[in-house]
Amino acid sequence: MRYDEARARLTDVPKRLPPMPRELVPIVVAGPDGRTGAFPRFPDEPRRSAAVLILIHPDADGQACVTLTERSAGGHRHAGQVSLPGGAIDEGDVSVVAAALREAREEIGLDPAQAGVVVAGVLPTVDVRASGFMVEPVIAFADRPPTLVPDEREVAAILTAPLSAFLPGAPIEIVSDARDGFQLRYGGYRIGAHLVWGATAGILGRLGAYLGEDGASDQADVSG
Repeated sequence: MRYDEARARLTDVPKRLPPMPRELVPIVVAGPDGRTGAFPRFPDEPRRSAAVLILIHPDADGQACVTLTERSAGGHRHAGQVSLPGGAIDEGDVSVVAAALREAREEIGLDPAQAGVVVAGVLPTVDVRASGFMVEPVIAFADRPPTLVPDEREVAAILTAPLSAFLPGAPIEIVSDARDGFQLRYGGYRIGAHLVWGATAGILGRLGAYLGEDGASDQADVSG
């Protein structure tokens, strides 16, 4: 999908999104017989508010790209996983948008002026019970590729993914893995050596489903 097409489609940010592709939804593998059980129930406790930034910018060929991060290894939340820049909304943040931009500045050194960033709006809130957050995805466009520097404490690498990798018909890779004491089977989007799964895949998969509703989807190479 071209950058100008994505920007035109998201001039009015949708208040509702289609469901994520069902292949992304994790299921518990119950045992060696292959039968599946119910997904574990998480405590229904008050959740913190968080903001993430979906930063879309053009590549050298004018194709739309999204900025992602690989979280640093160690004791950090979601260590080693691929996610959107973002985090908890602090008391000092004047808005959801301010929180998302602050987190992007802290994590990847985003300078909105340098990249010509324009915020389009906020997508519907995502309830991520596994991590205890209500996540507000902020969509922003950068007229030129941003100059980014990862904060080594939180970010192991900054990734650039084609937006077309999340459109309907894009490949979804199914894997089985042990997570939080359960053997899970779930789908994700392969971006080079990385797999985008979980809440991040759900957010981008739903956005992709919306963008693809009119059939507009130039498939791009997702091997890089």
